[in-house]
Amino acid sequence: MKVLFFGDIVGKPGRQAIKKILPELKEKFEPDLILANGENLAHGKGISQESLKEAIDAGINWITTGNHVFTGKGAVEILEDKNWPVLRPANWTAKTPGRGFEIISLRSKKILLINLIGRIFMREQLNDPFSCVNEILEDYSLSKEVGKEMVSAIIVDWHAEATSEKVVMGWHLDGRVSAVLGTHTHVATDDARILPQGTAYISDVGMVGPRDSVLGVDKDIIIKRFLMQMPYKMELAPGPVLVNAVLITLDDKTGLAQNIEKIKEVVEVN
Repeated sequence: MKVLFFGDIVGKPGRQAIKKILPELKEKFEPDLILANGENLAHGKGISQESLKEAIDAGINWITTGNHVFTGKGAVEILEDKNWPVLRPANWTAKTPGRGFEIISLRSKKILLINLIGRIFMREQLNDPFSCVNEILEDYSLSKEVGKEMVSAIIVDWHAEATSEKVVMGWHLDGRVSAVLGTHTHVATDDARILPQGTAYISDVGMVGPRDSVLGVDKDIIIKRFLMQMPYKMELAPGPVLVNAVLITLDDKTGLAQNIEKIKEVVEVN
């Protein structure tokens, strides 16, 4: 089984790039499941029905999010509606709208998709993500275990800031899940690998957003903010879009990873 995962899609430029490049990537790699982090889909921060529909129509099957998911109007209604294939981090408080994990049916297979958020250097101090994922995995497993539902794959979007916290989660889940894929920083890391017990890992997939920018935002605005220490309104940068993704190949028998391949393309958009 092949899983294609896109890093944080940033606003309209990111959505346009996905729409343009995804047919080519589908033909080239033939993924069985296409995932993306979409917490910045709408105007570069947050989600909306229109932006989600555009991403889904382009071919994204399921969308994970992060700390920006509740920015803007309509997020609560979207997350409460289970017809939308969207997750929010599972370690938000129990009463938070939405769901943090879901079983995806893919032909004869069942894939468990989990969304987690880190705590180091994050404004939101949420529940412990390590304990949270342990609780989820008490009910699901890649192998036959008494009292657990066996699934074909377990994919974790690990939305966190600190590389140290990200790496620890990779080791914590090695052999228990198919992949731990870091998001949030918008900067792709060069540490994609298969951990010793068979879990695909990368600290950050990177963004799908304007290349000549500061994390997707107009670089001149950010330079002014640093120089003047004033809250200039942030706008998305123009120009070509950097598309960052990973392709994970999983063993159909064990659900563990056989390969993780980084994808990096530049796409011209209007």
